Amino acid sequence: MVWIPGGVFTMGSDHHYPEEAPAHRVELEGFWIDRAPVTNAQFQKFVKATGHVTLAERPADPAQYPDALPELLAPSSIVFVPPPGPIGSGDPYRWWQYVPGANWRHPEGPGSSIKGRETHPVVHVAHADALAYAAWIGKRLPSEAEWERAARGGLEDAEFAWGDELHPGGRPVANTYQGEFPHHNSRLDGWERTSPVGSFPANSYGLLDMIGNVWEWTDDWYRDHATLPPKAAGSCCTLRDPRGGSQEESVDPASQHGAIPRKVVKGGSFLCAPSYCRRYRPAARMAQGIDTSTCHMGFRCVVSGPGEHLR
Repeated sequence: MVWIPGGVFTMGSDHHYPEEAPAHRVELEGFWIDRAPVTNAQFQKFVKATGHVTLAERPADPAQYPDALPELLAPSSIVFVPPPGPIGSGDPYRWWQYVPGANWRHPEGPGSSIKGRETHPVVHVAHADALAYAAWIGKRLPSEAEWERAARGGLEDAEFAWGDELHPGGRPVANTYQGEFPHHNSRLDGWERTSPVGSFPANSYGLLDMIGNVWEWTDDWYRDHATLPPKAAGSCCTLRDPRGGSQEESVDPASQHGAIPRKVVKGGSFLCAPSYCRRYRPAARMAQGIDTSTCHMGFRCVVSGPGEHLR
């Protein structure tokens, strides 16, 4: 784990997606955070020790989805399947598929495997799966503020975790999408899907893959930054250790998640592209239903300080 010193920083952004605004000052105590996302090998050790069965490996509860077709209740997870040609980016259901048999052991569905991907981030983990792992290893999931402070690496005003250029010197420094989304990934960064942790440079705190590769769960219930106390915006006031909203506040019946509560996820993934999802930035955020697992969703853990014994 890596020690992140306490202090004040600017969280959010006024210059990108609306859900990131307003930028506001936040103060945190120091904490420890995993140097990299949890890998397949680490998650496999947890499963062997506990017998944990992930959400994607269990059939869905018909009571929660009364209108669902029976075949959609089978153990399944969401997989990115690139279309054969240009289709535009207005309908994500044309490249996301609910695949029976897709789970952390089989990232693209039956016939796929994590063999040779032991050091890749584990994927197809729902929020409850990440919580179970964290409890087993004696850690917890980060708050959104903790995650964002760690991702910034001390660069207060930089657009990205490494500076203000997406590809400094023309070289990708995170696993994101290059090419024409969603049908053609040029793989300028060398990877089409997940990459082994540490394939790209660490940020200034020494953390790997805080941006790109996989989205990461936080433990904050999602709420709009716009609902923060009015004086939180700007430099006059500072929020101390903010922890998101309530479970009830996180529900948006008009969203794709319907009545399902949502948590904040951070960091973007190998599917974030300049033409589609510019969320490969520390300030970027997204709401994710807690009943959902996907091929580009992982996590890492934190421990509250001081904890010098963790060095």
